[in-house]
Amino acid sequence: MLLPLIKVVQAIFWIYTMLLLARIIGSWFPNFSRHKIMQFVAFYTDPYLNLFRRIIPPIGGMLDLSPLIAFFALQFIEWGVLKILVWVVPC
Repeated sequence: MLLPLIKVVQAIFWIYTMLLLARIIGSWFPNFSRHKIMQFVAFYTDPYLNLFRRIIPPIGGMLDLSPLIAFFALQFIEWGVLKILVWVVPC
């Protein structure tokens, strides 16, 4: 019972990580930001990234380090969720 649940949680975090990566790469191409796919990605990733942008503003107005911290935080959250699942869900 636990293994399928762990796989689902890992898949959800992997998908969100890929959305974050797509958002970061898409931000390098300003014309691409108006595309519907990028609007979809931005809708789901910007609230999470904005949490870190409030803490760490862009350096020199251009270098945004908040996605790096967001990736680390997402990995830490995934680790915590998986540890809780292993602890709470009976085998």
